[in-house]
Amino acid sequence: MSATNESPRHPAGLYVLSGVMVWERFGYYGMRAILTLYMVNFLFQGLQGLTQEQATARAGTVYGWFTGLVYLTPILGGYLADRYLGKKVAIVLGAALMGLGYLVMAVPNLVAFYCALGIVILGNGFFKPTASTAVGHLYVGRESLKDSAFTIFYMGINVGAFFAPLVCGILADKVGWGWGFAAAGVGMLVSIATFFGGMKHLGPALASPERTGTAGGKMATDAPLTTEERHGVLVILILAFFVIFFWSVFEQAGSSLTLFADRSTDRMLFGFEVPASWFQSLNPIFIVVLGVPFSRLWTWLGRRNPSTPAKMAWGLLMVSLGFMLMIPASMLASGGSKVVMLWLVGVYLTHTVGELCLSPVGLSMVSKLAPVKFASMLMGVWFTANFIANLVGGLFAGLYDVLPLTTFFVIPTVSAGIAALVLFAISRPLARWTHGRA
Repeated sequence: MSATNESPRHPAGLYVLSGVMVWERFGYYGMRAILTLYMVNFLFQGLQGLTQEQATARAGTVYGWFTGLVYLTPILGGYLADRYLGKKVAIVLGAALMGLGYLVMAVPNLVAFYCALGIVILGNGFFKPTASTAVGHLYVGRESLKDSAFTIFYMGINVGAFFAPLVCGILADKVGWGWGFAAAGVGMLVSIATFFGGMKHLGPALASPERTGTAGGKMATDAPLTTEERHGVLVILILAFFVIFFWSVFEQAGSSLTLFADRSTDRMLFGFEVPASWFQSLNPIFIVVLGVPFSRLWTWLGRRNPSTPAKMAWGLLMVSLGFMLMIPASMLASGGSKVVMLWLVGVYLTHTVGELCLSPVGLSMVSKLAPVKFASMLMGVWFTANFIANLVGGLFAGLYDVLPLTTFFVIPTVSAGIAALVLFAISRPLARWTHGRA
């Protein structure tokens, strides 16, 4: 079917998978919203008696390894889903393990905490690459709709990410840490129920690669990769390197930016002190608001639509500009003063624009360029960039109490800005290697 004759309607399976991800993201972002504050303010200072600087450094290290490893295990999980388990088993198993991990995390004990992190990491390895690949398999023969579909998918799942910090954050702040983590676990149970409830709409999404075919309509075989396929794999690997710079900066949301909100931001609003964790709801609500306009923008541009490498370069530039706002904000807060909340609102808004330029189109790009017999595994490779980024970002966040505050925010501004300029410079040759598929 030609691009001009494709129906603009999206299949019901897209909305089922989006619903599954709403609750999966509710669990993950609810846990993440309180994770750093829990480690710094309770686990390491309260239970272990560390100083604030020691607790912050350790929390940054643990946060970096945890949020990094949840993106590394998808390589193995994606391979097992491709070759042995199938998508249905991988999604359910992954969601169940993640829910168990959040519930164990509610136990106020250091050993239970580390065991819980391990369970979540393992479960995410099965769930994350499989669910993302399933969306791509709904659009075989309808390639021009993929960018729009992944943006809708990305927008939908952020409904859960918006409510998660509000619910889990207020429970942790007003009732107890364990209640916040338990609420995240309940979200995963609802995710599993949503998956089974919409199973009848997921036939193409859950089919094996041999039945689904490649993005271009060819059937999966054991034949060697074509030149076009090898070029596609190379583009995936090169762009994966650049997204390391993006996510290492962007993921400061759950670490250093949360600490800035907690310590250096005036959070009083009409007599109510806004919990620091609530600021992490800004990104998903901005995605929900801006997701449809961006989805329509990519479709409306048609032939003028920027290539995927160019879109991702814009994403890097926006995340750099977002952190540029933190430079004057940190100057105002350096003497112990507290700044107005609008500084953080501006950062999250700018970062969200960058995320919409980079993340959903990146997922779409992998589903278009990856040879079908390695689809989930290459999606796992794509997520490996997030592993490195989160590890680097977490270790960097551990320096929050070591570096001067302004210097701390200059570093990500410069690193992301340079990466953006380099990617702009090489975006055209990379676009040629996609052979018109991304």
